[in-house]
Amino acid sequence: MSIIHLVGLIVADDEHDAGEAWVVGDRLTYERPGQAADRTLAGVVLPGLVDVHCHVGLDAHGVTDVATARRQALADRDTGVLAIRDAGSPLDTSWIADEPDLPVLLRAGHHLARPKRYLRSFARELDDPCELPTAVAEEAARGDGWVKIVGDWIDRDLAGGGDLRPLWTHEQLCDAVAAAHAGGAKVTVHTFGTETLADLLDAGVDCLEHATGADADQIAQIAAAGVPVTATLLQVGQFDAIAEAAHRFPVYAARMRAMHTRRAAQVRDLHDAGVLVLVGTDAGGTIDHGQLPAEAAAMVAAGLPAADVVAAASWRTRAWLGLPGLDEGASADLVVYPADPRTDIGVLAAPSAVVLRGVQVA
Repeated sequence: MSIIHLVGLIVADDEHDAGEAWVVGDRLTYERPGQAADRTLAGVVLPGLVDVHCHVGLDAHGVTDVATARRQALADRDTGVLAIRDAGSPLDTSWIADEPDLPVLLRAGHHLARPKRYLRSFARELDDPCELPTAVAEEAARGDGWVKIVGDWIDRDLAGGGDLRPLWTHEQLCDAVAAAHAGGAKVTVHTFGTETLADLLDAGVDCLEHATGADADQIAQIAAAGVPVTATLLQVGQFDAIAEAAHRFPVYAARMRAMHTRRAAQVRDLHDAGVLVLVGTDAGGTIDHGQLPAEAAAMVAAGLPAADVVAAASWRTRAWLGLPGLDEGASADLVVYPADPRTDIGVLAAPSAVVLRGVQVA
């Protein structure tokens, strides 16, 4: 049985660390084994990173083939991302659970949207919005504890140049979230606009993606409700280009530019209010996989403390998702760094070793 000796600083969570640990087979232990280690990995050891907004099986054109999805998951893995919360994919990726060299994937199934109210070929489009609760129940049964709803998108048919508008009524959202919870699943929602958030919070959603339109009062409500927000700064960084491409819709374009301008302040305001700001790349679609270190760096550049960003990219989000960290007897899913990324976020981009299920894979 293979044994790896970990030495240096083993960071389990905000309160616990150690000077050494061992990987015995596929498990982590803090008890010295009875035989010598095969090799030693030295450095700062963190629980495997988590990309909490990622689309495996999706690219700019829509659904990918299995081989492409596998390459996407490997690109994430090799940066230290050993767990992914899927944020919607048209590809059935349940097979990843049987691939020992790929990260843990918590699937949300298909995005749920309305016709012509989301990116073409990305979502399951419901002709009748009253079908949302039923569709949510179906996606909950197919996934791994999560459902993804598109909360708002541009409505091109509106007078005045088009603008962001909610896709669902208050009642539809409340019924949909209740259906998910009844099926043992949680709901996360794509939302850019301000006017969508009141209904989402009232419905009891479990997570918000982007939340670029949240105003000060809504940020306070998000914090009070304990709802995490995935910042997706790499995606929000594209809002200016999206606005330029949408010049035929001046109201919408102006709103996207305004959210682009205040993107750093928005994330700081969320963090300062006590919201758990999650780290997610929005990879798939227009963003390449393997970008979690860049997303984390963007969050630090926006003004968030590096220590909080690293914790959110690792043990805090693992705990929130119900995944083990560097616990005694847990699956040995960890990343080794030459220095502490909590003091230099750039270190995240250069791990010394990535160990998944006890095997050094990168």
